[in-house]
Amino acid sequence: MARHAGVSPMTVSRVINGEKNVRDATREAVNAAIRDLNYQPNPAARSLAGAGLIRIGLLHSNARSVHLGELLIGCLDQCSRSNIQLIVEQCDAAHAEAVAAQLANSAIDGVILPPPLCDAPEVTRALAASQIPVVVVAAGRPPADVSAVRIDDVQAAHEMTRHLVGLGHRRIGFIKGHPDQTASGQRLDGYLAGLSEVGVAAEQSLIQQGDSTYRSGLDAAARLLALAEPPTAIFASNDDMAAAAVAAAQRRGLDVPRDVTVVGYGDSTLATATWPELTTIRQPIGDMSREAVTLLANEIRARRSGDEAHPRHALQAFALIRRGSDGPPKPP
Repeated sequence: MARHAGVSPMTVSRVINGEKNVRDATREAVNAAIRDLNYQPNPAARSLAGAGLIRIGLLHSNARSVHLGELLIGCLDQCSRSNIQLIVEQCDAAHAEAVAAQLANSAIDGVILPPPLCDAPEVTRALAASQIPVVVVAAGRPPADVSAVRIDDVQAAHEMTRHLVGLGHRRIGFIKGHPDQTASGQRLDGYLAGLSEVGVAAEQSLIQQGDSTYRSGLDAAARLLALAEPPTAIFASNDDMAAAAVAAAQRRGLDVPRDVTVVGYGDSTLATATWPELTTIRQPIGDMSREAVTLLANEIRARRSGDEAHPRHALQAFALIRRGSDGPPKPP
């Protein structure tokens, strides 16, 4: 069948199983071969061929991450649909080689790396050395040699900055995330691009370093609000720091959004747990984790069949979600 169609056995399997990631011309070639050879699928054989259990590891380094629950739910949902077993392990970059060796010995077929491990090259190198395929989730600049699922962080931050400019803000503070996370750098680039687009010069005093934690957001927002000419809006590169910025403003007796607008990034559970609820960028972590499982499973099946497996980078859609924390600047 595969030889007749001029494709690999894995491609034939994808067409027969109705998978979407097959080009139309290739699908038609396989269907023509099926007609030519009068092929009738054997249900028992297909059941046996598809019954091979896949074991995927989800490595995380922070059990308190606001996104971990949504990530887990998405992974578990997709795994339950695809005869995949999910193993969740905690790992830090310092012990990457030991964890990779442990996973290899326990017959893990592939690994998903969410932030911040998605940006830890020592982890991906250790897994590659153990011949374990990887999908990174939400990295701003994912490595070319591993599969990845992300959103366009530059464009998303650009859109949020344009939104603030559209409300009338020109002094827009920005709180950067952890310097080791590539997505944080991409969000800063989007913010700068949004200002440049309307001819607003970026002021270094309006850009404050955080480390993606609530505490760092409090400190960064306090520095911004203590400026002789404070910003009329603060854009924090995650929801934790945005929620902290709201608290910092309220400590100074400022009303959000009447006195200062605050917006975040991620649309985590914290975005609707603070008051006012945060205007933010929605990063569809659940959908991203489902796609990560699918990409990883496809790569594992390709390797098992001897088919050539190429890393794929998938881009998910983001959305700007307006709630109660943004508004026009206060009149002078």
